[in-house]
Amino acid sequence: MSWEDLSIAGFLLVLGGVVCILGIIVSEALYPGYSTSQNYISDLGVGPSAFIFNFSVFLLGVLILFGAYFIHRAFKVMFFSVLVVLAGVGAVGVGIFTEDAGVVHTVFSLIVFLFGGLSAVASSKFQKPPFSYFSVVLGVVSLLALVLFASGNYFGLGRGGMERLIAYPTLLWSVAFGGYLMGESDKT
Repeated sequence: MSWEDLSIAGFLLVLGGVVCILGIIVSEALYPGYSTSQNYISDLGVGPSAFIFNFSVFLLGVLILFGAYFIHRAFKVMFFSVLVVLAGVGAVGVGIFTEDAGVVHTVFSLIVFLFGGLSAVASSKFQKPPFSYFSVVLGVVSLLALVLFASGNYFGLGRGGMERLIAYPTLLWSVAFGGYLMGESDKT
């Protein structure tokens, strides 16, 4: 396992997660009348702050894809690498094919949501407790929220609120796992 590969992968995951979270926050602030409860996250991609949102999601995807390359070099586990690549492809697709692209956008959203959650769960294999438990919990919360969202059960959070319970856990996992990888790379 290459410590340098871990450090690069970690840096890319942290950067992607932070850029996307901040991009969402700034986009919401610049979108008049936007409701985190009632609006989909992707509404930001066709509104007045579309460039900021779409660029931040696209950049997240690109950084995840590069991160997946270094993750594979470090761990040499194809299954996990493919999960991360698929999450990255989904994010790139969401950044390119905005909400008004219809079913194409929906497919890419499903890809990033599903494989982001699965990546978080699968990453626990490469971590020590208690962080491994944290990754599983974030992944499971995201996947459970995806099922609830798809079935129309929002539990008073609105569609936007439930969608955030899909997206934010995996974004937080990306930042935390990236930091974990950078910390592991310091142990030489």
